[in-house]
Amino acid sequence: MTVKKDAIVLYSALGRGHLVSMVELGKFILSHHPSLSITILFLTPPPNQDTPTSPTAFTCAATAKYIASVTAANPSITFHRIPQISFLTVLHPHALNFELCRATTHHFRRILNSISHSSNLKAVVLDFMNYTATSVTNPLEIPTYFYYTSGASTLAILFQQIIIHESTSVSFKDLNMHITIPGVPKIHTDDFPDQGNDPESENDQVFMDIGKCMRDSNGVIVNSCDAIEGRVIEAFKEGLMEGPTPPVFCIGPVISSAPCRGDDNGCLSWLDSKPSQSVVFLSFGSMGRFSRRQLREIAIGLEKSEQRFLWVVRSEFEEGDSGEPPSLNELLPEGFLERTEGKGMVVRDWAPQTSILSHDSVGGFVTHCGWNSVLEAVWEGVPMVVWPLYAEQKLNKVVLVEEMKVGLGVKGNKEGLVSWSELGDRVKELMDSDKGKEIRQRIFKMKIRAKEAMTEGGSSVVVLNQLVEKWKEH
Repeated sequence: MTVKKDAIVLYSALGRGHLVSMVELGKFILSHHPSLSITILFLTPPPNQDTPTSPTAFTCAATAKYIASVTAANPSITFHRIPQISFLTVLHPHALNFELCRATTHHFRRILNSISHSSNLKAVVLDFMNYTATSVTNPLEIPTYFYYTSGASTLAILFQQIIIHESTSVSFKDLNMHITIPGVPKIHTDDFPDQGNDPESENDQVFMDIGKCMRDSNGVIVNSCDAIEGRVIEAFKEGLMEGPTPPVFCIGPVISSAPCRGDDNGCLSWLDSKPSQSVVFLSFGSMGRFSRRQLREIAIGLEKSEQRFLWVVRSEFEEGDSGEPPSLNELLPEGFLERTEGKGMVVRDWAPQTSILSHDSVGGFVTHCGWNSVLEAVWEGVPMVVWPLYAEQKLNKVVLVEEMKVGLGVKGNKEGLVSWSELGDRVKELMDSDKGKEIRQRIFKMKIRAKEAMTEGGSSVVVLNQLVEKWKEH
């Protein structure tokens, strides 16, 4: 008689970053609990929909190649594609994942039933974007957990935001006040994400529903650790949060190790020729695109700072642009590339971020504060200039600057424009001042402690073991 293995299902949201993140979580679980089997479910975009694109976006062929390489190296991980469906109308890319997850619940239910027949299904872990899948797992009484890929601080803020929403109908922006949450610096309502600010908005209701589903789940897995967010993690452990909260399991930093493209735009060989910790790296994520006016301010600021730099440029599409993207000479100040040749390198759209951050020549990182980028910087001990652009990034900025104290924040004007002098001053301060040295020393110590957390006996492994014990009890 065949003995059924204990199985965990991880359900990824749409897109490359979400799939890779779930794979890395699965690999980390198996590295310490190899007796488990893990099935990763993933969504497929409909053929008639616009999806966010970037040079690192997965095509179907690239996804298949990636999955094949993961499966070959990790036999205990299997993949199951949610069958493709079509919509009659074209959806906004931001709404596509929610609608796709909701419209394929019958496929999700069938797959779970199939896995339950062949294995002891112990738990389902949902990407927080797939919150509507609880309509399947709850009636089936399958223990349901969420994977929250941002930090513990923003999770605490989201739960507090739900409580405020439930007690008032006033728009968040209109509150104009500081919010106090255990373990988190005081947060002004202006720093909250635009989603969730208007109780009457349909988008904001989705945002609140995600938080409520996580709050009512068996637990939330957070990509963080004591070394990074010790105070707020302790506040969760001690039950200090206002209102109900689920068990929170901080098992990070789980850093994505997806294979990058064969070429690196020449970045790494250029860095090889630079002194140790002498280059500031500027990259703002796949959605971090700037107007030509802002790009010119950045360029002038870098030139005036007199620091070495490696800059990934992504530009907004502007009125009058033809189908072809404008050249760097069109986007940047006249003569900038010639004047900074040797001292600076500018590349279009993409660069191998993890490889660059791990390079000895890189001594600073100007970032949009996306949590994955923050974790990669901490993992490599690279101090930051933080420039939030969207989503929860303004909250991350507050945590990075005021709590973790591993970054310097930039300030924009009323229109959000960051001046050349503001950027140049912050870059110079990070790379060449006593305060910059203090930040560098602090993040180096955090790097050591974060890596210790991911080893046997470290805080993240201890928490993972506790989580797996809970799974096995079910």
